[in-house]
Amino acid sequence: MSKPDANNPFAITANEIRGRKVERFIRFITLGMTWALILPVLFILGFLLIKAWPALSVGFIFDNPEKNMTAGGIWGPLIGTFMLIIVSLLIAAPIGILAGVYLNEFARDNWFTRFINLAVVNLAGVPSIVHGLFGLGAFVYFFQMQRSLLAASCTVAVMTLPVIITSTKEALASVPQPFRVACWNMGASKWQTIRTIVLPNSISGILTGVILQVARAAGETAPILFTGAMISSRIADSGWASMVPYGLEDRFMALSYHLYIISTQWQNVPESFKFGTAIVMIGLVIAVNSISIGFRIYLRSRKKW
Repeated sequence: MSKPDANNPFAITANEIRGRKVERFIRFITLGMTWALILPVLFILGFLLIKAWPALSVGFIFDNPEKNMTAGGIWGPLIGTFMLIIVSLLIAAPIGILAGVYLNEFARDNWFTRFINLAVVNLAGVPSIVHGLFGLGAFVYFFQMQRSLLAASCTVAVMTLPVIITSTKEALASVPQPFRVACWNMGASKWQTIRTIVLPNSISGILTGVILQVARAAGETAPILFTGAMISSRIADSGWASMVPYGLEDRFMALSYHLYIISTQWQNVPESFKFGTAIVMIGLVIAVNSISIGFRIYLRSRKKW
């Protein structure tokens, strides 16, 4: 072990020099791993944008597919995807958040609670195609919803519940326990404490699960394939809003399913249409996520701790 210079006790020792070299090396490695994560994403987005550029226009967004999907745009699939996100969110968010509140704030640590937590973890690992078959049997046939926007939204909601429940539990657990104790000592009930102290201070974390739900709902194909999504070749001259669902009982078009069909089942579809659909789907997810993240950052900035 090297010793400091007697004439200059503040001189850098060999151990300190070695430590700085190790620190620079670790910083270089972590920076490299960060760029290794970012560069593929930028490459994919750039590649898709270049391929999609010939098709991108206002008409591509606001026109329905025409001429056996070889012309027109993606208005019907875009609106169908947006409605799928909204309806599935309205179903999954309240159930997931309330379930997370119960498991973290009310449930006792016993075998039943541990069984529920294990079930939530296992549900998160179920493949989406299995969720689709479950939705077909449960919502389409058993509850007689038929193939519709409602059946597809319920299926997607079930699939995204584990993420919302888990993020809610983690967000609630991050609130310091003294906050709860102080509120109880002032005479507040448990529910009053949760409603006025715990939930407002954990809402930014809860939004994380909601954001992930939105992204997954927009990109899933298998669940809606069995429960409500459709593709149609009869919309050449049927009007601007012909493929927009007007009710929960209607079938709908979706960007993910539309992209799957025109890429694998339909002939003579321009390549730019396929990549354009992918770019719009990614853009929709990024836009919704950006709004949610901005709102989450705003709420987090209002925290006093």
